[in-house]
Amino acid sequence: MDYYRLLDFATDLGYELSKCGAETYRVEESITRILTAYEVESEVFAIPNCLIVSITSPEGHPLTYMRRIGFHGNDLDGVALFTALSRRICAEKPDPEEAMVLLEQTRRSRNQHHWAVILLGYFLAAGGFSVFFGGNLMDGLAGGLAGIVVGIFQMFMDRLKTNAFFQTLLSAVPLALIPYGLGALGIIQNPDAAVIGTVMVLIPGLLFTNAMRDIIFGDTNSGVNRIIQVLLIAIAIACGTGVAWFIASHLWGQPVSVAMLDHSLLVECLACLCGALGFCFLFNIHNFGIVFCTAGGVLTWIVHCVSIMLGAAELPAVLIASIFAAIYAEIMARRRKCPAIGYLILGLISLIPGSSLYYTISHIIKGEMAAFADRGLKTIAIAGLMAAGILLVSTSVRMINEGKKHRMERAKKLP
Repeated sequence: MDYYRLLDFATDLGYELSKCGAETYRVEESITRILTAYEVESEVFAIPNCLIVSITSPEGHPLTYMRRIGFHGNDLDGVALFTALSRRICAEKPDPEEAMVLLEQTRRSRNQHHWAVILLGYFLAAGGFSVFFGGNLMDGLAGGLAGIVVGIFQMFMDRLKTNAFFQTLLSAVPLALIPYGLGALGIIQNPDAAVIGTVMVLIPGLLFTNAMRDIIFGDTNSGVNRIIQVLLIAIAIACGTGVAWFIASHLWGQPVSVAMLDHSLLVECLACLCGALGFCFLFNIHNFGIVFCTAGGVLTWIVHCVSIMLGAAELPAVLIASIFAAIYAEIMARRRKCPAIGYLILGLISLIPGSSLYYTISHIIKGEMAAFADRGLKTIAIAGLMAAGILLVSTSVRMINEGKKHRMERAKKLP
């Protein structure tokens, strides 16, 4: 066997998974399982920007391959395809040269939404969540318009391989300036709702979810790395919207919004459905995956609202809904034989504290430190409870799977 070629294949597959936005444990386990299927001892180390794979040939020669990973995307369809390929390789164990051919075929078979569909995703996500967070229809259209502008900025800067901080900072300025300008002209009544909805398309939900899952599975280095990236992006959003607020204040006076509307559960679910559908396009989800991922987001919000109706406070309701979203993701992943991350991130999308984050930023811009501290702590608490919900379910599932694995191993050893 050509062990150099086998090492190339396993490393390239892990590289593709990481580029698509897979969790660290998925990258490491996929590579390890492939090499184990070929009865090769291996050590795999992955962090968001680097992948190192080392094997020992039957002659005892160590072979090591390292790849630097640069740009990371949100291609959940790619994660599913490359994960399916790793399972196929483990089952069939083709020659390494043939495996490389299969890898190239998988690269070419990846579906990418047309740029117009991606811009539609920005419109639906920003517009839907503008209504979801208390805006009216005009506020939703304004948020959708700002979302399209942000999408154009993002697509242009993606081609230039701009770093995430600078990209988010530049995108956040028109994100807020457009709703503020429309509010000053009297076209919309609640520019805050439009800004909050559009901010949702910049919040790194996949990055945050992967960070939590990395920490849960013991990949602390990767988890902390991703958490720092999340914080930097949050700072970039704050700086960008702060610049827009100061520009708007000097051009049209301080932006003013009316009170947020108190929508019925039906309207909230429809707005959440629209927003989640937009994120399916942004995360490159296809076919029936769109239906099940979108349904998970709506059902999670219903669970959150029903929990509050039954007497739960807001924060416990977030925990309950997060647990439901994680359970839903695990069930769908096993039923449809694909990674849970897509169902999880779309399930949690309605719980992301977009309004709390926006008002936290707004208070610090205005120098209202007491209100900033209050909102900031609430935002952190919501994020922490979402992480706790993921932790409870993922840990339980992992313990159950390990228990099944040990029982199967004991059964094989019995005469």
